[in-house]
Amino acid sequence: MPLWKDGKLGLPIKEAVTLFPELKDYLDERGRLDFSNREARILYNRAIAKALFGLEIEYHPRGLVTPPISRYLFLKTFLKGGEKVLEIGTGHTAMMALIAEKLFDCEVAATELDEEFFEYARRNIERNLARIRLIKSDGGIIRGVIPEGERFDVIFSAPPYYERPTKGVLTEREGVGGGKYGEAFSVGLIEEARYYLRPGGKVALFLPDKKPLIGVIAEKGEELGYSVRDVKFKVGTRWRHSLVLRL
Repeated sequence: MPLWKDGKLGLPIKEAVTLFPELKDYLDERGRLDFSNREARILYNRAIAKALFGLEIEYHPRGLVTPPISRYLFLKTFLKGGEKVLEIGTGHTAMMALIAEKLFDCEVAATELDEEFFEYARRNIERNLARIRLIKSDGGIIRGVIPEGERFDVIFSAPPYYERPTKGVLTEREGVGGGKYGEAFSVGLIEEARYYLRPGGKVALFLPDKKPLIGVIAEKGEELGYSVRDVKFKVGTRWRHSLVLRL
């Protein structure tokens, strides 16, 4: 797996260009990539997915440009390998579901609500020859989507966490979590997850560096009987959190 000089995961631009020569169109005279350009970000992240994780990924034209490295680092905080897992809202790339199946040898089920994203996720799963059970959600989180009586070792998600719609690339379904701090979706998830986890099972949430949001979810988790662990990690210049709640 390619690494930067400091031992961190990464892919030099020159190596990315060898995988996707079209990236040359987005380089300046000093060989720097224009990350403000959406197509450049898509091509670079496709190169990372291929070089570091052996994945062929197609991105939806209006979906979030999911960075593979941040998702891998998140999964590393709670997966040991071989678990039966459920991802809530796998998105158009199915990136985390694919990494869990391919790199952590997990038995994976994943849900998706959006019709177009579901189709992209299905194609990404097929092109990577993955054995992932993709489930179409009808708007529910877990209850009514996953059969009653089915149990998992881990339920994880990169949940929507904004309080209100934003002007960015996220669709409202992708971005808006509801509640005072954007916590409503996550709180609903951890409430329902209790009935779908095996004894000692875990919920893991991929969250931004927003203390009020993390605090209110963690507090609710403790009220529901979870033990809570917050793992903070850095990806590039940004801090992210893996909030792990164990029954």
